[in-house]
Amino acid sequence: MDEKQIIESLQFVLHPKLKKSLIDIGMIKNISVKGGAVTLDLALKSERSPLRKVLVAQIEKAVGALPGVSSVQVGIITLSREEFEKIFPRAPLKGIENVTHFLAVASGKGGVGKTTVAVNLALALAQHGLKVGLMDADIYGPSVPLMLGITETLAQKDNMIIPKEKYGLRIMSLGMTASSNEAFIWRGPLVSKMIHQLFDQVNWGELDYLVIDLPPGTGDPSIAVANAIPHCSILMVTTPQEVALADVRRAIELFHKTGQTIVGLVENMSYFICSHSEQPIEIFGHGGGEKLQEETGIPLLGTLPIDLELQQGGDSGVPLLVSLPDSATSNIFRTIAKKIADQMH
Repeated sequence: MDEKQIIESLQFVLHPKLKKSLIDIGMIKNISVKGGAVTLDLALKSERSPLRKVLVAQIEKAVGALPGVSSVQVGIITLSREEFEKIFPRAPLKGIENVTHFLAVASGKGGVGKTTVAVNLALALAQHGLKVGLMDADIYGPSVPLMLGITETLAQKDNMIIPKEKYGLRIMSLGMTASSNEAFIWRGPLVSKMIHQLFDQVNWGELDYLVIDLPPGTGDPSIAVANAIPHCSILMVTTPQEVALADVRRAIELFHKTGQTIVGLVENMSYFICSHSEQPIEIFGHGGGEKLQEETGIPLLGTLPIDLELQQGGDSGVPLLVSLPDSATSNIFRTIAKKIADQMH
């Protein structure tokens, strides 16, 4: 008896859903034969897989029936993410099948200007001549429609939602489906389902970049995006003060655990330039982004000032990159966008 005979006997042990041999799909590993004792490993998604008992019993029966086998010992190991996705490829999400790059703008804390960064960064990428979409995944408090001055309702064609087009962007937000004062009350499973639909049932078309505005924190929306698009890159937004850095650290840890690539940090509200002085006033402290860069090794791509015109653009529905494209702050956004594009390519 040798390993070849073991492999031949296991050709008839099939995965119940795939109807393929466990040998052929790579779920049998580390076969060893010593005398009449056979040991091997069964690779599953988790050690608690409901298929564990059934498959172990079938393996023991198939191998144990061979002449000369005195014992069969089946160990359980866990498939890596890459192995699992190769064996069980995900059904492609129809809406984003022609999107090249995904960039989620995230923060651990609310009120740091994450949506402002997402909107103007998307516009900066578009001004580089790229095809860009903007998805508002902040399903609890969608504010992208307000910042872009969009009041029209969504249209559908061929059972797909058509994103709105404005300022050279293709835009989708749940804020386009309800009145501005209506509260969205979502629990975990509904959150994940809704995020999935924003990817699958919105006809984004051909895009170079889909910029995704995530809600603050480390909850279901961020996890749902990570699960739906494992190769989605992350841009972290913070402000200089320690209370913001503490929350950003937690968010960074989440994305490291989900295997996302963090392309960089942006420090918002870094300083204020008063009309009476050229000396910057650091209202919220100094060096938070640099400190985080030193701690994590994640590059600090840019620092943005407290800019009244940037805030007014968000309130008026005409973003700064549109109203004042040649301003100093607009140029900072374009520099950040170029650094991201260079890195992601």
